[in-house]
Amino acid sequence: MSGGAGFIGSHLCDRLIAEGHSVLALDNFITGSPRNIEHLRGNKSFAFREWDICRPFEVEGPVDGVLNLASLASPKDYLEHPIETLDVGSVGTRNMLEIARRYNARFMLTSTSECYGDPMVHPQVETYWGNVNPVGPRSCYDESKRYAEAVTMAYHRVHGVRTNIARIFNTYGPRMQLRDGRVVPAFIDQALRNEPMTIFGNGSQTRSFCYVDDLVDGLYRLTLSEERYPVNLGNPLEMTILEFAERIRRLTGTKAPLKYEPLPEDDPKQRQPAIEKAKRVLGWEPKVGLEEGLRQTIEYFQRLEAPVAAG
Repeated sequence: MSGGAGFIGSHLCDRLIAEGHSVLALDNFITGSPRNIEHLRGNKSFAFREWDICRPFEVEGPVDGVLNLASLASPKDYLEHPIETLDVGSVGTRNMLEIARRYNARFMLTSTSECYGDPMVHPQVETYWGNVNPVGPRSCYDESKRYAEAVTMAYHRVHGVRTNIARIFNTYGPRMQLRDGRVVPAFIDQALRNEPMTIFGNGSQTRSFCYVDDLVDGLYRLTLSEERYPVNLGNPLEMTILEFAERIRRLTGTKAPLKYEPLPEDDPKQRQPAIEKAKRVLGWEPKVGLEEGLRQTIEYFQRLEAPVAAG
């Protein structure tokens, strides 16, 4: 698995091991963290290699599945590292596909709802081709994922690789980077510090938030499925960013004010997954309520903040 020390990747490692699988995790720590996999050190079913998948590599078989989760998914990170983002979606994905082809293994790609761009279809269904600016500042991420989907399908059609593609919508939970720029950790971090909570635009843009345990369950089911075309994985409960900020304020008890900043270029106005396909094909839908998931996430960030507060 690439991206094995990342936010979602580390949780998926836990799930795979719990299901009786052995995992070799790869990560170059550009956004992943050793802390996310520290609890797996010494586990006989887990091995780790610090590696950039854009460089050629070999693994010792047998290999039953190749899961490609390596990516810079936060706007803060991919805007700082646009070339690395494009490389991991293209060269990195191709290298992972080659491992799957060589070992006749399953291959699962974690793609993104950003393939839909600033959508003109709502909610977003898998058959929608998207409204993406190919030369905008976010294109390094959007196009890296669109290319990754294309090369994944090419390996399926040309080489017969058993592929799966997950289009992941906003996901949150423990092990997110505290200051990665995404809305959930940003709001929680600012609320816990009683700093002004930053709203981009007027806060009317919408997002849908899926707890990481639900997302990982969907990824696991998809990896075992025979579905070759993209499947949306996310929580269809849609809310405005302003409503979400108020939810965080209430759960943290902060009195922090809201601070408004200009909306970034090409920022999607609406984001809501249609998950009928996931329900039908995978028997999957989210189960963790927003408040329950947020409470667990806030508690995680409080533990991270504790040493800072004590100092």
